[in-house]
Amino acid sequence: MDIEICSPEFLDIIDPHPTLDNIAQGFTFAEGPVWDKRTQQLYFVDIIGSKVWKWKPGVGKEIVLNPSGHMNGMTFDLQGRLLVAGWCNRQILRFETDGRISTVASHYDGKKFNSPNDIVVKSDGSIYWTDSAGGLVIPGMVAQDVQRYLDFQGVFRLSPDGQVVSLAIEDCTYPNGLAFSPDEKLLYVNDTKLAQIRSFEVKADGSMGPGKLFYQLSGDEDGVADGMKVDSLGNVYCTGPGGIHVISPAGKLLGKLKIHGHCTNMAWGDSDWQSLYVTTFNNVYRTRLKVAGIETW
Repeated sequence: MDIEICSPEFLDIIDPHPTLDNIAQGFTFAEGPVWDKRTQQLYFVDIIGSKVWKWKPGVGKEIVLNPSGHMNGMTFDLQGRLLVAGWCNRQILRFETDGRISTVASHYDGKKFNSPNDIVVKSDGSIYWTDSAGGLVIPGMVAQDVQRYLDFQGVFRLSPDGQVVSLAIEDCTYPNGLAFSPDEKLLYVNDTKLAQIRSFEVKADGSMGPGKLFYQLSGDEDGVADGMKVDSLGNVYCTGPGGIHVISPAGKLLGKLKIHGHCTNMAWGDSDWQSLYVTTFNNVYRTRLKVAGIETW
């Protein structure tokens, strides 16, 4: 894999000539990867293909759910249950231990969500997700009901007891990826249309302070602000023009991972959490880093 070094500190994160393994192929719009530490396997989706997949070293890929209703971002809750941003289902969904798929949240203020995009869980059990309107308009992945009921695209929060859906961030244009800083004092949210990442101070009650511009993406290569993760040192990884942009906690571009194809998202994985699994439209890749990511669940 080629890399673009923008700062010497980038080589503290990745080797100058890293390998990039193509571990799974044949998808239309791969997205939403998350690593299951219990079974040492990766879950991900094909949004347009309307499938949930899993991949395990030495085994390969296997369909988990077909059709999926064009599911999108995934993570685990504190009990180790798979949580999904339903996208075309317009719900937050959970894979229960008995095999059922239950609805965790479906409305705000009595109105349907737009199309939940990406999702994270805070250490107190609260769930945050972005709610862009792409699932109402993008060909190949639209909902059955394309009526828009909310006049904004924001970030929502579900309380730890699962009872209260609140609006955490309202002033977004097209919110997509989101990730907490290692100490959970900041929530990073990127905006696809504005090509930027903002940071929000997380208050004690789970609400957010005003957003601050953290990083402005630029470049005319393929790729947009989409999936986003943070490593254990606080560096932010965001898909964008030319691959994955790696940004210091101070908002400085350290370098880029020049992934083949249009990157959509990424996830930390393997037993040491030093592998980065990257989804593109058609493939899933894996590369190794010198630093560990933030463990999921």
